[in-house]
Amino acid sequence: MRIGIPKESKVAEGRIALIPAACADLVRAGHQVVVQTQAGSLSGYSDEAYQAAGAEIAGSMRQLYAQTELIVKVKEPVDEELDLLEARHVLFSYLHLAANRELAGRLAQIGLAAIAFETVEEHGSLPLLAPMSQIAGRVAAQIGTTLLYQYQGGSGVLLGGVATSARGSVVVLGAGQAGTAAIQVAAGLGANVTVFDKKWEKLEQIRNLGSNITTLYPYKDAVHESLAGADLVIGAVLIPGNRAPVVVTEKMVADMPEGSVIVDISVDQGGCIATTRPTTYAQPTYREFGVCHFAVTNIPGAVPRTASQALSAVLLPYVQLVAAGNWQSVESLSKGLNVQSGRVVHPVVREALV
Repeated sequence: MRIGIPKESKVAEGRIALIPAACADLVRAGHQVVVQTQAGSLSGYSDEAYQAAGAEIAGSMRQLYAQTELIVKVKEPVDEELDLLEARHVLFSYLHLAANRELAGRLAQIGLAAIAFETVEEHGSLPLLAPMSQIAGRVAAQIGTTLLYQYQGGSGVLLGGVATSARGSVVVLGAGQAGTAAIQVAAGLGANVTVFDKKWEKLEQIRNLGSNITTLYPYKDAVHESLAGADLVIGAVLIPGNRAPVVVTEKMVADMPEGSVIVDISVDQGGCIATTRPTTYAQPTYREFGVCHFAVTNIPGAVPRTASQALSAVLLPYVQLVAAGNWQSVESLSKGLNVQSGRVVHPVVREALV
């Protein structure tokens, strides 16, 4: 199969779906791999490295889309990319269609098959979402920490504190992959961390990570009370394929301390905080009720070298399955199929768009 790896178009998105070593495996399997020029440069991979792996270099995005059948990319197609996609293409990327009715409609109109990384499911897990969730959680905690600095307009709190000063307070909503990674960073810095999740088993596991971690069921009043004293709130609620439920109301945000910070990792799926609206790394933050909000829709794009290596490792086996043909008989990939033949076919995504 002819596999195309375009350069990402989203603002400050430096990741690439497959690193040269992965492309070499695909070439050895008999596939033709075409990489857009400079697609890997921000991740530290040159055109020459891809050529050494046996890939061809396309001089433009238009050339790449015209030459290939399977498009493997990181983020959803935007602008020019949508004009280049045709019904003959199979698109394999993160899509997050439940929060993007316009894109879902456009992909259906094109008539292609679109497989979303975030809904590929294997034995009850989301293997293509997991590594990026872990990275997003860690980056979210790190960025949230720096946004508390006074020169950033924050409250001037050092999360771990020192002797004779109080520890900062962090609230994490959701104890999945992203939430757990954020908890590990925040707790490691010495903050007092309060975690909300509905699953007792997850809360038990998280509680054992450190004595400075408290785990609670997300009763509305309990969430409100915790947020009223929080320095940093990290939203990491996920319902696979669906919009994230809003668990933090405007009133809860309004009652947070002046100069506190919200980082909503769930923004890709619409956000779990009522005041969330998508941002980019060009202008990553805004303020509501005196609270700094960070809601970048491609958080792992800040660390493209690490993120590309992690994504490529879990992605390659699935690209090999799609490229081999008859991929719709593979259960994990059939669950990942979001759009086909002019329709949104994933039941959860379709319901979210009604």
